[in-house]
Amino acid sequence: MNNIYNQVTEFLKKYNLEDKTIIIGFSGGYDSMCLLDVLSKIKEKENLFDMTIIAAHFNHNWRGEESLREQEICKIFATSKGFEFHCKQAPSNLKKTENDARIARYNFFEDTLDAFDADAIFTAHNKDDNAETVLYRIIKGTGIVGLKGISEHRDCFYRPLLKTSRAEIVNYCETNNLTPNNDSSNSNTNYKRNYLRLNVIPSLEKINENVKEALNILSYNASSDNEIIEEYLQTIRPNIYQNDKIISSEYKNLSTPIKKRFLHEFIQNLDLDYDYKKINEVYEFIENNITQRNGSTLSLATALWLYADDKIIETIPPKISIHKEILDEKVTISQKEGEYKIGDKTLIIKPYIEKEIFIFPEATSNFAYVDFSNIKFPLILRHRKDGDIITPLGMTGSMKLKKYLNAKGVSRHNRDDLYLLCNNENEVLWAIGVGISNKIKVKTKPTHVIEII
Repeated sequence: MNNIYNQVTEFLKKYNLEDKTIIIGFSGGYDSMCLLDVLSKIKEKENLFDMTIIAAHFNHNWRGEESLREQEICKIFATSKGFEFHCKQAPSNLKKTENDARIARYNFFEDTLDAFDADAIFTAHNKDDNAETVLYRIIKGTGIVGLKGISEHRDCFYRPLLKTSRAEIVNYCETNNLTPNNDSSNSNTNYKRNYLRLNVIPSLEKINENVKEALNILSYNASSDNEIIEEYLQTIRPNIYQNDKIISSEYKNLSTPIKKRFLHEFIQNLDLDYDYKKINEVYEFIENNITQRNGSTLSLATALWLYADDKIIETIPPKISIHKEILDEKVTISQKEGEYKIGDKTLIIKPYIEKEIFIFPEATSNFAYVDFSNIKFPLILRHRKDGDIITPLGMTGSMKLKKYLNAKGVSRHNRDDLYLLCNNENEVLWAIGVGISNKIKVKTKPTHVIEII
C-alpha cells in the first residue's frame, strides 16, 4: 500500500492539486477503485490535503443488468468514502467500438468537469496500460510522438497511477479487501486492446519476460528524445500556426520530415486514431491542394473534415450548412444612413464627412468608402442565393457571384457565412469582407462610409 500511497501523494504535490476539486473517472474496476481508495486514505491522513473528490461513472449501457449492477456498486463505494457520485448512461445507439466508447466517455468527463467547476480529471491508467498503448501504436506504424505512450498530464487530464503496475494494483485491492467490478467485456478479444493484453503480450513474454517494462523504457526514451526535437520546433511553431490553423505559405517551405511531424501533432491534438498510413494520406492531400486557390476537403472522422488551400489548413465540420431560417434572413436597407441589425452583426451606413481624410481599406476589410450617387434604395442585406451576380471592381461587365468568389479564393465552406449588400434584384454591391462592386466605387470622393460590426 505504501508504495502506491506515496506515489499518488507525490503526484498531487507535483501538480499542486492538494486542495483542488478533482473528477475521478470511476468504472469500479481494479484500477479506478484502487485510485479512489488511495485518495480517500490521503484525505483522511494528510492534514494539509483538502481535495474535493467527485467520482464520475459513465455507463456504456452495453451489458444490460450487469452494467446497472456495476453502476450501483460504484455509487455505494464512492458514497461510503464520503465522495459525491455522478453518473450518466450512454444512449442506446452508441456504437460498440473502442473509439466511439472512448469519445463518449471523455466527453462525459469534460462535461462533469464543467458542471462541478472542477480543476482536474484523474483517470486510472497504469504502467501496463502504457505498455499496451506503445505496442498498439508500434503495430499501427507510429512515430516518435506515438512512442511516448500515455501522457502523465495533458490539458485537464492527469494519470496518478501511470508508474504503477497492474500487479501492484491488484495486490493493493486484495490486501485492502476491495471487491472491484469485473467487466466481462475485458475478456472479449474482438476488442484490439484485449487481444494485445491476453494474447500478444503473453507471447512476447516468451521472448522477453520483462517486455512490458521494456515497452515502458521505450516510452521514456521516446519522451526524452521528443523533448530535444521540441526545443527546435518551438522556434518555428509560432510561424506555422494561427488560431489552431496551419498557415499554408509557411508550411509549404518546410522539409518533408518536419511537415509530417506537424501533421502528426495536428492529428494527435484532435484526439484521433492515427498511424503512418493516415499521416501519409493527409500529407499527400495537403501537397495536392496547398497551391490551389480553391481547396478541397478530406474526411478525418465521422464528424470532422480537413480543408486545405493556398492560405490555410484547418478542420471543419462535414458539409457545413446554415439552417434555412438563417440563410433566408434578410434586412431591408430603406435609407442611405442608419444602423441595421442582422443576426449578431450590425451594418452601419454613415455619410462621408467632407473634411475626413480617407485611405481606401483592403478589399477584405469589413468597412468601405463608397459612392451611392447612382444607387436606388431600398437595398437588401442577406446571404447568397442562386443567380447572384456582381460587377467586380475595375470591370464593366458582371459575372456570377460563384465565379467571383472562386477568383477571390473564398473557400466553399465559408461562403454561406458571407453577408451581401444587394439591390432589389440579384446584384451584389458589396460582398462583405471580400470586395465591392464597380457600381459603388469612389470616382472622386465618397458619399458614404459603410461598416459591419
